[in-house]
Amino acid sequence: MKFAVKLLSTAAITLFPLLAQAGAIDQLHQFLQGTRTLKAEFAQSVISKSGRKPQLSSGLLAISRPGKLRWEILKPYPQLVVGDGEKIWIYDPELQQVTVRQAGQAVSGSPAALLAGSNELEKNFSLKDIGEAEGMTWVEATPKAGDSGFEKVRLGLVGSDLKAMELQDSFGQTTHIRFSRLERNPALPAATFKFTPPAGVDVVGE
Repeated sequence: MKFAVKLLSTAAITLFPLLAQAGAIDQLHQFLQGTRTLKAEFAQSVISKSGRKPQLSSGLLAISRPGKLRWEILKPYPQLVVGDGEKIWIYDPELQQVTVRQAGQAVSGSPAALLAGSNELEKNFSLKDIGEAEGMTWVEATPKAGDSGFEKVRLGLVGSDLKAMELQDSFGQTTHIRFSRLERNPALPAATFKFTPPAGVDVVGE
């Protein structure tokens, strides 16, 4: 579970730059061009290479392009990832620990750049239209760098709305994310993307 959260924190700022290629990827392009802020609920399942019972979680997502993100797991165990454009904060209440990374280092070539990055997606990813399934149009993004920690990301859209995201990491683990109650361009308070470590927690990497 914690690995999946960290993957998504480095998978919660890549998604939006991925959205800028022509042809059948037009829907992604429209999504990118028409979305400055976004909030949604998500349901996530993580399936290991061995195929054992999936790890399930759910929570809330908010983004403000470029570079700001909030990925909050509410169930079954609270965890929080906040990006303010300069730093990424990963807070694990159970461990009483906060991990801090520079945003550029944390999201370069990662799936996270798909969610809140700039428009330089093709610089870091190869994009491919992979057709329709489950009532969605799918685009696959493969990182050009060999050290991104994952093999590919798939994005599922209906019209110009993002509905799904699937991540396959370098260990054979697959993360399936489905979005619901998605709102494009809502007004989001500045505090959404700010984080102050709670008193008494360990702060690592600052």
